[in-house]
Amino acid sequence: MSDTPTNPNASFSPIVVSGIQPSGTLHLGNYFGAIRQHIALHDAFESYFFIVNYHALTTLHDPEALRTYSFDVALDYLALGFDPEKSSLFLQSDVPQVNELAWIFYTLTPVSQLEKGVSYKDKVAQGLGANAGLFNYPILQAADILIYGGTRVPVGADQKQNLEICRDLAMRFNDRFGSGEMILPVPEPYILDDVAVVPGVDGRKMSKSYGNTIGIFDEGKALKKKVMSIVTDSTPLEEPKDPDTCNVFALIRLFADDAKREEIAAAYRAGGFGYGHAKKELLGLIIAYFAEARERRHELANNPSYVEDVLREGGRKGREQAEVWMTRVRESIGLITTY
Repeated sequence: MSDTPTNPNASFSPIVVSGIQPSGTLHLGNYFGAIRQHIALHDAFESYFFIVNYHALTTLHDPEALRTYSFDVALDYLALGFDPEKSSLFLQSDVPQVNELAWIFYTLTPVSQLEKGVSYKDKVAQGLGANAGLFNYPILQAADILIYGGTRVPVGADQKQNLEICRDLAMRFNDRFGSGEMILPVPEPYILDDVAVVPGVDGRKMSKSYGNTIGIFDEGKALKKKVMSIVTDSTPLEEPKDPDTCNVFALIRLFADDAKREEIAAAYRAGGFGYGHAKKELLGLIIAYFAEARERRHELANNPSYVEDVLREGGRKGREQAEVWMTRVRESIGLITTY
């Protein structure tokens, strides 16, 4: 007998799934922490990427803002290189099966497991209302993943516990209803080496909840104001500085190539190079990095019907895939459908 562990997902096709929440303007942290990886993955795998507008309702109760942010996320993805011919991009709310599966998962989830949720506790500690949607967030997220047969999920450190809940649910479902058969895959985290932790203008992790973000498509005076407001220490201009402890350089590192990065780092260490100089370098790098994407976004914003068509077609494909998996689920648990 071989001691090599078997792959529980060997019988399932590799499928990448991930969502992004439309709770505000997407920022550099979203780009370097998720969107850049999503676009790389959609080139390599069958994948489903969705705008999680149901999840956004846990914190956002402004109808016009939700509509605007949801559409803007689609604009941003397409401008940044997402190709709808390669993968599906759609709205979570266009796939009603996800809530059907979430309800089934609610009946299999101990309340005690959700009470241990680190993300839930952190958000409540930040002042968000402790509503049932926020508490049950990991269950809907598990449905988001498994409704498409997801086997690979790009996640950040703050979402690892939620993925473990998803894995537990898949295994619990299979044990309860599978009769020895794998009904649902047990998804694995897909972690890339180049995922960056991006500092905000105040030095903390860039986050909409902290109000310390620089938008991906900020431009002009708004962009300059944010860059120039990045917090630094009080080291005088003429003295040497350590680039590795500087918030500005942490952002420069993300945009500059190796040669430019070393050139600026050397200027820090030599002295006579102030934080104002560093911020101007960063401003130029941001403008150049997103120049083509910014132009594409302007063009897409003037063609909203195209963006709507992309979402509509993505939703159709999402519903089609979701129904395949819900049919398996319904049959395995004994739900009778007559339509």
